Amino acid sequence: MKAARGVGLSPVVALAASACVLALTLGATLATGGRAQALHAAVNEAVGTEFASIGFKLKAVHVQGASDMAAPDILKAAGVYQDQPLLGLNLEEVRKRVEAVGWVKEARVVRLLPDTLVLAVVERRQLAVWQSGGRSRVIDETGRVIPEADPRLFGALPLIVGAGANEFAAQILPEVAARPRLAERLEALVRVDGRRWDLRLKDGSLVQLPAVDEGAALIQLEQLDQRSRILELGFERIDLRDPATVAIRPRDGALPGQLVAGGA
Repeated sequence: MKAARGVGLSPVVALAASACVLALTLGATLATGGRAQALHAAVNEAVGTEFASIGFKLKAVHVQGASDMAAPDILKAAGVYQDQPLLGLNLEEVRKRVEAVGWVKEARVVRLLPDTLVLAVVERRQLAVWQSGGRSRVIDETGRVIPEADPRLFGALPLIVGAGANEFAAQILPEVAARPRLAERLEALVRVDGRRWDLRLKDGSLVQLPAVDEGAALIQLEQLDQRSRILELGFERIDLRDPATVAIRPRDGALPGQLVAGGA
């Protein structure tokens, strides 16, 4: 479909068309019950067909607010076609079809006479790639899967692993992102026993977080890193599950085996 163009109808034709629409709409309003529904459908079809003959045909569809990846799926779901009678188009039905697309959080459909349809959407924010049950899927900030999103194209998103990880990702990811030295070294967040997180770093190190108060545990890790640059030195494991003690398992024996939380 080509880009929208200007209205080409004369004022007289436009006025007559508006009067016709008003009269038919009034007739539908006066009817009641099943008769009203049938009449409304008939009016829509009649109006659409009649006005299509004088130029009210769909020529252009504009998708607003969507990424380049999402736009084709949205346009396909809209189910509209070239030269479709524009006035007979059920905008509510189009909106519902568009909002059924995984990319879309909400949508608004606007008819611009004589020949243009606008699909204005709010796209769901892609939060992470979720790996579970041998499958990788992209999720939004609520943990909902975006079926149309190809996870291979979202390598920059954090990777979360494990059953139920999608439901809790929105709480832990901002805590990690707020600590750039940790975030840049992170390979994956793994949900353990549906209760807590392990952080796997790119160098093979493992950080074990508690089931509650993850933020406080990450503050402990941050303080330890400020004192000893432990994220640079590397380690086999740091156990932060006990808020009173930070237990460290070194790789080469250069680090102490246990540090009291808050100690020097």
